Amino acid sequence: MNGFYVKFAPETIEQARQIDLLTYLQHNERDNLVKISRNVYCTKEHDSLKISNGKWYWWSRGFGGHSALDYLIKVKEYDFTSAVETLVGISVSFSPPSIIHEKVAPKILTLPPKYVNNKRVINYLSKRGIDRQLILDCIKRGIIYESADYHNAIFVGQDAQGVAKYAACRSITGRDFKGDASGSDKRYSFCLVADDHSCQSVHLFESAIDLLSYATYLKLRGIDYKAENLLSLSGVYQPSKDAPKSEIPIALYTYLKENPQIKIIILHLDNDKIGRIATQTIMDLLQNDYEIVDDPPPTGKDCNDFLLSYVRSFDRKKIQKAHERTKFERGDAR
Repeated sequence: MNGFYVKFAPETIEQARQIDLLTYLQHNERDNLVKISRNVYCTKEHDSLKISNGKWYWWSRGFGGHSALDYLIKVKEYDFTSAVETLVGISVSFSPPSIIHEKVAPKILTLPPKYVNNKRVINYLSKRGIDRQLILDCIKRGIIYESADYHNAIFVGQDAQGVAKYAACRSITGRDFKGDASGSDKRYSFCLVADDHSCQSVHLFESAIDLLSYATYLKLRGIDYKAENLLSLSGVYQPSKDAPKSEIPIALYTYLKENPQIKIIILHLDNDKIGRIATQTIMDLLQNDYEIVDDPPPTGKDCNDFLLSYVRSFDRKKIQKAHERTKFERGDAR
C-alpha cells in the first residue's frame, strides 16, 4: 500500500473523498464563502473559483475538482495526509449532497445603458495606441461604446446574425475593474470578421484590447485588417491535456464549430505563464485538425504592450524622415 495511505483505513479515505467543497467551506471556512446565486458560490480569497452542484472550477488558473480533498491539495497545497486529516473531523456527520439538475434557462443579455457620447472611451483607447478610425468604426457598428452608469468601455460580442450576446466591461477611469455584463454568453466574445467570408484563418487574442491592438499594428504596416478574422477570448484557462474539444476556450470552440472553413489558427496570447500554458494546451488539443501558429507579441507582456512600443518606434521614424525632408528642402542636405 502507498505510504500516504497507511495512516488511514480505506473507508476513512473514501469518506474524505466524498466531502464536497461547499460542505467543507461551510464547516471550516465559513467567512471565506460567498453566495453568488441560488446554487453558485465562490470564495472571498479567490473570486474566480466557482462552486456549483458538488463541483468547483478555478477559472483564472484553469483547473478544478469534484471534492474538498481536491481543493485542499490543488488550491491550499496540502499534502494528501494533511488534507485527509483536515476532513476527518467533519466526515462523521457528512452525507453526500444530492445534485440538483436544473433546467438551464437561456441567458438574456442585459447591456449596460449607453452614455450620450463616447469621448472617454475614444480617449482611453487612443492612449492605448488604438487607431482612431478603427475605434470609430466599432462604435458605429455598436460593438464598442461608453456606459452611462460607470463610464466603462463596453466591448460587445455578437452571434452570426449580429445579435448582441456578450459584453465585456472595462473601467477607463482608474478603477481596476474588468467583468462581464449580466447574462453574457461567453460563446460569443468580441470579434472582427473578415470581409471575405471564405477566409480560412482566425487570429486569437486574450482580450478585446489585444485584438484592437493587433488590428492597429496591421494598419500601421499597410495591411488591411478587414481581410482577417480576429477573435478575442473572455480570458483564458488551461483545460487538461486529455480534455474533449468542448473544453477548449468556449468562444474558440463555438467559432470553429460555426465556421467550418477555418483551417489555420494563429495564437497571439500573452507572454506570461498563463498565456504560454493556454497556447500549448490549445495546440495540443487541436493540432491534428488545424494548422496552429504560435505568434506571441515580439516584446512586452501582451499585444497592447507591443503596439505601444511599435507606435513609439513608428513615430520616431516619421519624425526623423520629416526632419531629413526639411533639411533637404532648406538645402542643408550633404
